[in-house]
Amino acid sequence: MKNKPERIIIFDTTLRDGEQCPGATLNIDEKLAIAKQLARLGVDIIEAGFAFASPGDFEAVSKIAQTVGTEDGPVICSLARARHDDIKAAAKAIEPAVKGRIHTFIATSDIHLKYKLKKTKAEVLAITEEMVAYAKSFIDNVEFSPEDAGRSEPEFLYEVLERAIAAGATTVNIPDTVGYTTPSEFGALIKGIKDNVPNIDKAIISVHGHNDLGLAVANFLEAVKNGARQLECTINGIGERAGNAALEELVMALHVRRQFFNPFLGRPVESEEPLTNIDTRQIYKTSRLVSNLTGMLVQPNKAIVGANAFAHESGIHQDGVLKNKLTYEIMDAQLIGLTENQIVLGKHSGRNAFRTRLRELGYELTETELNKAFVRFKEIADKKKEITDWDLEAIVNDEIQQAPDLFRLELVQVSCGSNARPTATVTIRTPEGAELMDAAIGTGPVDAVYKAINRVVNVPNQLIEFSVQSVTAGIDALGEVTIRLKYEDRVFSGHAANTDIIVASAQAYVNALNRLFAALQIKQQKQEAVKN
Repeated sequence: MKNKPERIIIFDTTLRDGEQCPGATLNIDEKLAIAKQLARLGVDIIEAGFAFASPGDFEAVSKIAQTVGTEDGPVICSLARARHDDIKAAAKAIEPAVKGRIHTFIATSDIHLKYKLKKTKAEVLAITEEMVAYAKSFIDNVEFSPEDAGRSEPEFLYEVLERAIAAGATTVNIPDTVGYTTPSEFGALIKGIKDNVPNIDKAIISVHGHNDLGLAVANFLEAVKNGARQLECTINGIGERAGNAALEELVMALHVRRQFFNPFLGRPVESEEPLTNIDTRQIYKTSRLVSNLTGMLVQPNKAIVGANAFAHESGIHQDGVLKNKLTYEIMDAQLIGLTENQIVLGKHSGRNAFRTRLRELGYELTETELNKAFVRFKEIADKKKEITDWDLEAIVNDEIQQAPDLFRLELVQVSCGSNARPTATVTIRTPEGAELMDAAIGTGPVDAVYKAINRVVNVPNQLIEFSVQSVTAGIDALGEVTIRLKYEDRVFSGHAANTDIIVASAQAYVNALNRLFAALQIKQQKQEAVKN
């Protein structure tokens, strides 16, 4: 039976590989929010996590499987090493999903076999057969990956894949684990697999790749030309080291250049049929959500979703775009969900109009979330003459994706100037309900605010990143602040938006401190449980 999907399958691993990016750790609620948005985006498969890695990972995979893994939703997948306990945990975690998948892997390159696994090729072949069959005993949909396939000996790789498919793997994933291959090499690798694995027609060929040399997307597109039909990618390309192949770049490359790729998928050149199931209008919103929740900012010149992706400063470019967008734009900004529309809501607008506009933007809020966002909207409407859809998105993301509400910023007041020493006064409500006030002097207003907050909160941390960007143009623009704090070997992010950048900075800092403090509480509870 030849399994040749009509479209390219998009396998999103933002919640698994993407979360392994330093500082991008997400809590369960944040993972669920991203999973829901990935479902709206139209991804075919969500790799929700590594169920065996921790109780928290298991719970997150299970909750996503239960909530997002519906009949008309995506397949929910859990990663598992080629070990009985890993596979059993993955099977249990994805059980609530209508459509589930177990993704198991073992390394196959000589360097991994010698230094990491310390196993022979014969042992790896036996483990592959046994563990794929074990996964198959739980669920029909099984994916197998030979880790570091890009540096594996081809003949051994062919044999491993043949054994995996014979044992029941329905998808075989070819990872460029260390981002080492070039497009021509990666394409040749996929072609070699198609030509030399006898039972390859019984499985879908998938690819997974890292961006260490900046070639991940190019490698994937070459893989599509040579027979790959599933692409494993992440939103904004986040992931370990230099990240993964970026979903938005792959999808839009296949969309904009579909006439080029059509023949490789057995379609007429002129076919306008989409090559993926992705709703491209959800791309920008998904990018923003992942950026906000992970604290991983999108660089302005990032392809597709960067702030400058549809901006033109050159006079020649501006003149051309004004006459016809196609002169310098190969895609319409609205195609990825960007809009320049100014909403007609103002400070006199009612809750129903506010809710209706949010629904048009794709936000379905609970009554509690709507109330919080509406209060914030009224505050901003009193300060800004015009509120854009971007402002609305910032308000919603800032209000409903908050960190645990432990410490709460009640007041921040700053005094600074060219000949004055920056001084900040803050009032913080503690988790116990007490209001504490303190003041501090700093090298600048934000430094003074952070020193004052630290004096009140007294939670050890190291500030490793502070960044500010405006949501829209103009002096009354909402300013978004993202910060990252380090404690021991963990990084905690905080995010906030406000027309007052000092207030936004303080709120972002408190958000990050709340995440850190919550983690310390959990650690202490575990230590006490062990003692008892």
